[in-house]
Amino acid sequence: MLQCEGFNFRTFRWLQMMIFTIEKINKDQTLLPNIRLGYSIYDNCRKVPQAVRAAVTLLNGMDNISKNYKCTGSSPISAIVGDARSTQSIITGRITGQFRIPMVSYSSSCSCLSNKLEFPTFFRTIPSDSFQAKAMAQLVKHFGWTWVGSIATQDDYGQYLVQLFNEQLQNDGVCLAFTEVIPKIPSRQKILQIVDTIKRSTAKVIVLFAGVGDIIYLANEVVHQNITDKQWIASETWSTATLLATKTNFRSFGGTIGFAFRKAEIPQFKEFLLKVRPSLTPGNSLVNRFWERLFGCTFNLPDNTTRHSAAISSESICTGQEDIEEMDNIYSDVSQLRVSYNVYKAVYAIAHALHNLETCEPDKGPFLNKTCANISHFEPWQLLHYLKGVNFTNDFGEKVYFDENGDPIASYDIMNWQKDTDGSIKIVTVGLFDASATSGQQLLIEENSIIFSDGTTKIPRSICSENCPPGTRKAARKGQPVCCFDCLRCAEGKISNQTDSIHCFTCPTDYWSNQEHDQCILKEIEFLSFEDTLGIILTTIALLGTGITIVILVIFVRYRNTPVVRANNVELSFLLLISLVLCFLCSLTFIGQPTTLSCILRHTVFGISFAMCVSCILGKTIVVLMAFSATLPNNNMMKYFGPPQQRASVFACTFLQIIICILWLAISPPVPVKNINYQNAKIILECNVGSATAFWCMLGYIGLLAGTSVILAFLARKLPDNFNEAKFITFSMLTFSAVWVTFIPAYISSPGKYTVAVEIFAILSSSFGLAACNFIPKCYIILIKPDQNTKKHLMGRACADGK
Repeated sequence: MLQCEGFNFRTFRWLQMMIFTIEKINKDQTLLPNIRLGYSIYDNCRKVPQAVRAAVTLLNGMDNISKNYKCTGSSPISAIVGDARSTQSIITGRITGQFRIPMVSYSSSCSCLSNKLEFPTFFRTIPSDSFQAKAMAQLVKHFGWTWVGSIATQDDYGQYLVQLFNEQLQNDGVCLAFTEVIPKIPSRQKILQIVDTIKRSTAKVIVLFAGVGDIIYLANEVVHQNITDKQWIASETWSTATLLATKTNFRSFGGTIGFAFRKAEIPQFKEFLLKVRPSLTPGNSLVNRFWERLFGCTFNLPDNTTRHSAAISSESICTGQEDIEEMDNIYSDVSQLRVSYNVYKAVYAIAHALHNLETCEPDKGPFLNKTCANISHFEPWQLLHYLKGVNFTNDFGEKVYFDENGDPIASYDIMNWQKDTDGSIKIVTVGLFDASATSGQQLLIEENSIIFSDGTTKIPRSICSENCPPGTRKAARKGQPVCCFDCLRCAEGKISNQTDSIHCFTCPTDYWSNQEHDQCILKEIEFLSFEDTLGIILTTIALLGTGITIVILVIFVRYRNTPVVRANNVELSFLLLISLVLCFLCSLTFIGQPTTLSCILRHTVFGISFAMCVSCILGKTIVVLMAFSATLPNNNMMKYFGPPQQRASVFACTFLQIIICILWLAISPPVPVKNINYQNAKIILECNVGSATAFWCMLGYIGLLAGTSVILAFLARKLPDNFNEAKFITFSMLTFSAVWVTFIPAYISSPGKYTVAVEIFAILSSSFGLAACNFIPKCYIILIKPDQNTKKHLMGRACADGK
């Protein structure tokens, strides 16, 4: 036969609460008047086999049952108050469910018991663990803890609760650093292994789901190894346990935060507890066992002389007159009536169900043919019907009812272990969790009232990785939980403006990331402006070249009748100087913010002015060749290429370039564009040529004219002349060609606004080359050596070369 071991004073107080409540109801003249409630008490000894035996005994009213006994007839009981532990309630609930006997538990919180298909007759006055798991997860999230450890007992209560807690944590982005299990009979080796895990873990917050008796050895070892840097979160089973909240344990468990059921101060209950007295007769053995354990004595009974002798330090005899009030024991401590209050509500719920059954009006009953049950003789399933509909407000203003799963309103006090001014340990209420409140308002915490494990009000940090600041993103570490990550800086052009961002977001087209990568800012707009140093220099050079060319033109106009000026077609010289002025001025259209007009002008004016310039040089080259040919006998070619023909050839060549430009503008003209591909952090404003074919036709045509001029000038370089025009033309065209050949690689390799600067430089260089080679030697003679500006001098060299 199974024997119980030890004695739990806390559980005995719960039993006394049931008896106290039943006696109170029996004295009530409004609730079940003229009806007395009775009870039978069975101890399951916290063992599964004993729980099964107690359940069967309650159903049959017999303690010893043979193997062949058959259960028949009505049950001798109407309802069961219990069990305290979830594992035993699961077993008992399955048995009583088969007989439709209602069962109201005051401390079994496993969420599995809410399953009405498996436990159709189970009710409870304690909230389901699903709410406690939710409350704990919200508490962890509230304080910003993302890296926590969990320890649970190896029973239905601990395993179901830790599973629900894990599910809630995953939804909130919190990770478990470790999960340990406390066996029902923990070995010394297992306790040391759990403590070692606690010490090695970087998690500063540990959630413990266990009963007081299950964690005594663990708590002692934690204190023994002086582990003081952990913040403990307690489940409702030990959050208010004065057996653990001691001065010795406070060094390691001080600042514990836990959840507890709502408590009540029940009048006259303290006095009721103190009135308990043992009996010298063997029939009241439970109270006698309580008395022996409380006072460390023994009753001198013939059949009990050696009982408990190993647990009693002396052979003192119990008199029954010992004073309970003098003993500092959890039994008489009514400061934390929480589970006891649940017992109180469970008994009252059954009483109200019986009252509703009794007050059923005839012909309005809930059963077949609208009949009512007889209070003197009813079936448990009839009481079950009324228990489902129980709804009353008790003496403490709390509304008591059950939902469709047999669960009550979920409400918890949030407790905190603190040290009082006198050094004693007090358990203070610092908040509330109300599952019936709206989302976001369920958890109410007075943060300023909480003392944490380090003895301060500063919230401890418990994280695997530091938060990733804006400008970075989280990158998970391979093989580790999601809470363990590295912070990677966002790539160029991407930002994150939130802490712990998972992704970096690409900035819009016209924006770029700032230096911190936490904000998109407008990209720097780049173009060659007149305010830039480089723009000022190029503008100055262009205007200088224009000015020099105009001065040369003025000189040539002033000395247009002198031999040097007249030596090679005055009109072509004037046209060349005018085209050079246009070449210098067209470079200015490349400076400044590109617009539709400036893009059109910069390319067309450039193409037309250079075509005109090179056409003039080509005409001058042809004139030199024709003039030399005219000195040969019987050669009269010069009359076919006189001044009218020279002007016509220049205008014809230029007009062909104009046609090319007109077609270009008609097909696909140049337009301003934003180049965002070359430099990510900048927007380069530039001109897109539109039709690349037209653009290269325009440049190719200039190249064709320049190439023809170079060939003809090269052929005429050794013609006899005191002032050999062909040599200067050849040199000027070679300079022109060299500039534009070297321009191509420089243009391609130059970034941003420097691309335009290289193009302007090529225009100015080639323009200066043409002006210098063609006109500076003549200006030198005109201004510095006027004695050589004679026909005789020019012709003299020709005669000398002819000898």
